[in-house]
Amino acid sequence: MTWAERVVERKGVRLVCRDWGGDGPALVMLHGLAGHAGEWDALAGPLSSAYRVVALDQRGQGASDRFPSDVSRDAFVDDVVAVADRLGLGRVVLVGQSMGGQAAILAAARHPELIRALVVIEADVGVPDPAWPAQVSRWFDSWPVPFPSRDAAVRFFGGGAIGRGWADGLEERGGQWWPRFDRDVLVRSVADAARHSFAHEWERVTCPTLLMLAQSSFLSPARVDELMRRRVPTLSVSVRGTRHDLHLERPDLAYGLIARFLAGLPA
Repeated sequence: MTWAERVVERKGVRLVCRDWGGDGPALVMLHGLAGHAGEWDALAGPLSSAYRVVALDQRGQGASDRFPSDVSRDAFVDDVVAVADRLGLGRVVLVGQSMGGQAAILAAARHPELIRALVVIEADVGVPDPAWPAQVSRWFDSWPVPFPSRDAAVRFFGGGAIGRGWADGLEERGGQWWPRFDRDVLVRSVADAARHSFAHEWERVTCPTLLMLAQSSFLSPARVDELMRRRVPTLSVSVRGTRHDLHLERPDLAYGLIARFLAGLPA
């Protein structure tokens, strides 16, 4: 099965989705910072045999509008609600990685009537980190933009499946490869998140939840223990031999875990 492009406009911001179709319950997938909807292709294809899978290019990234004025966490959450409403998805399963996982948690906390279940991959809604925007700025500044070739980008991003996944998010212009986002817009989105604490919203999530973690996770074991204590009805799984982008590194394992979790949900 292949995907079709769907466009949802909310308050003047154009949001682009990959709609894989399917007649089953809806599943919306949210990528992380500087990512793109295509990161989910290896999972979305198999999942679409049983679910209506929609992968969103989040605002400011991918094929969606690159310069939205509002890059608050509230805006990202409201985008999820708008996509579900305009595409007629009904109650949805949310799958989010990194900052997409944060948006998924907040959406589940604030709209329990809309979210059927939650899959959080390498994400947290912990205390604010004032150093985060500067760290992200330095990371973006380390990119040798423009990349002279796609292969050069793959190598820069670490090679293998992770490098290819990140390189797939670039666009070719004039024989060079460029990011599909504006650096300052994304730094601003991180700065907004770093100013606010969303820790209390984790406990407000009422739907079944799967927390998927990399073996080399950015969440410490102590933090994972705290998340599990604060919200007991959560299943936590650590994926052996993986890093932060485990959905790119081991999509086969990610698919198996997600499929088994979803199969166990109430009808």
